[in-house]
Amino acid sequence: MPGRQAPAVHVTARQEELLRKLVRGTTIPQRLAVRAQIVLLAAAGHSSEQIVGKLVVTRPMVRKWRRRWSASQDQLRVVEGEESDSAVQSRICEILADAPRCGRPSDISPEQILEIIAIACEDPETAQRPFSHWTPGEVARESVRRGIIESISTRSVDRFLKGDRS
Repeated sequence: MPGRQAPAVHVTARQEELLRKLVRGTTIPQRLAVRAQIVLLAAAGHSSEQIVGKLVVTRPMVRKWRRRWSASQDQLRVVEGEESDSAVQSRICEILADAPRCGRPSDISPEQILEIIAIACEDPETAQRPFSHWTPGEVARESVRRGIIESISTRSVDRFLKGDRS
C-alpha cells in the first residue's frame, strides 16, 4: 500500500545558501539547524524515510517541516525579491521557529515590561534607593512601589531583563 505523497520542497539558490549558513551556524538553536537540514534534504530529493534515518528524527517532524516550508514559499519569494540577505534569513528563521502555543495569555502587558526594563536602566540613586546597582528583586519591588504592576516575581523580572519572554 503506497504511503502519502510528501509535499514537494523547493529551495532557491539564495534560500539554500542561507539555510546552509543556519546549519553551520554556531549561535542558533539546534532545533532550527535540524529543521533547516530537513528542508535541505527534502529539497535535494530525499524521501521522508531517508531524512528520518539520516537525522534521527520522527516522521511527523519531517512531514511538519516539509508542509510548513512548502506553505510559506509564496511569502518567502516576496521577501527574497525585495529584501537583503539578513531580512530573508530572518524570515527563514521565522518559518522554522516554533508556532505560538495556546495557553493562558500573559497578565503583564508589553508596556508594563518596558516600564520594568526602564527601571533597571535608571540609576538607583535617582530613585532614592540606597544601593548602586539594581537586582531583579529590587526592580520587582520598585515596580510594585511605583504602581506599574500589582505584583511580580523576581524570576519574571529576571526573564524580562535577559530578553527571555518564553
